[in-house]
Amino acid sequence: MTDDTSGSFEYPDEAGYPDGTGTLSETQQVLVDEVKTTGEAQPGIDFFVVENPETKTYDAVSGDTLVGGITYERQGDVITLIATSVFPEFRGQGVATALIRRVLDTIRSEGLLVKVQCPIVKTFIDAHDEYATLLDRS
Repeated sequence: MTDDTSGSFEYPDEAGYPDGTGTLSETQQVLVDEVKTTGEAQPGIDFFVVENPETKTYDAVSGDTLVGGITYERQGDVITLIATSVFPEFRGQGVATALIRRVLDTIRSEGLLVKVQCPIVKTFIDAHDEYATLLDRS
C-alpha cells in the first residue's frame, strides 16, 4: 500500500519487524527487490567487506570508496543485523545481495547466530534457505 505523505510502502509480510508490519522506504524497496532473486550472480563492481567494531558496521568498500554497509549489534554469540544500505550510485548492481551473503558467510565461519531486524536481510534469508540455519530461534 502506498503512503501518499511519506513515499514509503506498507510491506507487512517481508518487513522483518517483530509485529510483522512496517513500512519500507523506496530505497529499502529497491534493495528488497534486488535480494529476492536466488541466483548466484556476481556484483557489478568489485568490493570487499570489512567489519568495523567501533561503528558496529560491516562496510562494503571498493578501492577506497565506501559503497554500502550493514549495521549490527552483538550480544554474546548472536549478531543482530539492523539495517542494510547501499549508496545510490551503486544500487542495482548486486552489491546488497553480495554484501549480505558475505556478511552471513563470515558470521557462519565464526560460529555465530543471527537475529534479523533488517527487512532486506530477512528477505534475502527467506529467498536463500541455506542461511536459515544461522537464525537464532530463542
